[in-house]
Amino acid sequence: MISGGLILNLVLQLVVGGLVAYILWWALGKIALPEPFNKIALVLLVVLCALWLINLLLTLGGHPIVRWG
Repeated sequence: MISGGLILNLVLQLVVGGLVAYILWWALGKIALPEPFNKIALVLLVVLCALWLINLLLTLGGHPIVRWG
């Protein structure tokens, strides 16, 4: 069963992570990198955010959190 503390923690992590991802997305648009590097940076940001989100949602299934690094 999922406790209220776990849901609150999950919601807070989603809000903070979404805010960080949005700020990084916005900053990459303002930096104005040359075209191939801009696309690479945006794709890398999307992949990293997707991996973070998958890792976060796996904790709801009872899997341990994957630690990178």
